[in-house]
Amino acid sequence: MGEKIIIIDYGSGNLHSAQKTFAYVIDQKGHDAKAEISNRAEDILTADRVVLPGQGAFADCMDGLEAIPGMRDALEERVIKGGIPFFGICVGMQLMASRGHEHGVHDGLGWIAGDVVPLEPDDPALKVPHMGWNEVYSKSGHFMLQGITEKSRQNRPHFYFVHSYMVKCKNSDHVLATTEYGEDVTAIIGRDNLIGAQCHVENSQQDGLDLIDRFLHWKP
Repeated sequence: MGEKIIIIDYGSGNLHSAQKTFAYVIDQKGHDAKAEISNRAEDILTADRVVLPGQGAFADCMDGLEAIPGMRDALEERVIKGGIPFFGICVGMQLMASRGHEHGVHDGLGWIAGDVVPLEPDDPALKVPHMGWNEVYSKSGHFMLQGITEKSRQNRPHFYFVHSYMVKCKNSDHVLATTEYGEDVTAIIGRDNLIGAQCHVENSQQDGLDLIDRFLHWKP
């Protein structure tokens, strides 16, 4: 029986795009797996991998996640205690942090120590939100980045970003990759069985597909 990948539905949108992209990679790469959308805590408890997408405001997304009966406990049980691979995408990555500073200060999942703070590019010509394609630079030899961010300088990976806030990790080792937007911007974070990408991997063409493929192979 193949792996069960749960993409969490907590009212944040962009779910079907993420599910369609995961299903495409599974089919193209021959993974023995199935990607399903669910808002049921019991499905998390039987999942082999969990994906948390997201778009919108930090507090709204966190409220939506916590509004699902038993979801927070199920995530703690299966992801933190059980150690299954977890992938946060865009705001789903930001929710992994300790706090979000968007329209006040709001608690996150607290899985990666740090805060989600506003983008403040030094160049006034750079507009916020940061929207568009950017190169990503690896800061680690993490399995998820091997073969993707190890490309030549002329052929660096490009990912699609749409965001006004970024994660500032307390532990620099948790920053796996960065991008440049008037300042160093955290692009990919992770520790242990957790990975998060600020970019929309489901909209990032081949480089995004490659990152999803790495996640489906990942055995932390």
